[in-house]
Amino acid sequence: MMHTHHSAVAAVPIDFAFDFIGNYRNVPSWAFGISRFDPTGTLDHGLGATFDAAMQVGFKTIHSILTVTAWERNRLIALDSIGGFRNTSIWRFTATGICETQLTVDFSYQPPGGLTGKTLGRLLEPFAAQAIGHTELNLRRLVEDFSADIHTTHPWDAGNAATG
Repeated sequence: MMHTHHSAVAAVPIDFAFDFIGNYRNVPSWAFGISRFDPTGTLDHGLGATFDAAMQVGFKTIHSILTVTAWERNRLIALDSIGGFRNTSIWRFTATGICETQLTVDFSYQPPGGLTGKTLGRLLEPFAAQAIGHTELNLRRLVEDFSADIHTTHPWDAGNAATG
């Protein structure tokens, strides 16, 4: 399995960061290459929620069915694939100040076997590291901008606005 790790600090409170990242509606806006992230069952967040995801890698669209395997409020979100492209992602949240949160992601994936898998693996290896770095930068920018907008327009209810 291939593995990528990235960590950065966002200038937002931990509950806001968790709510923003944990809201499936926000995923395509910040996750590099993700074109679809739709719930497949009755749960749309939390432990046991399942999602149908599509990621664009070059000219290829990769599909995956993901389930939430860990959900600890303001601490951890973990997803594992149960169908399609095999991958795992673990998001950790650590308060580093009143309005600062360290976001850490570990992303692992298993390219399929055979000639197609080898070709896809060569495409994915440089893409994964770039995608995680781009995702972190984009996510940090979006969550900080969204937080600033919410605090300006609705200073009494910042946390709930992120969960839609």
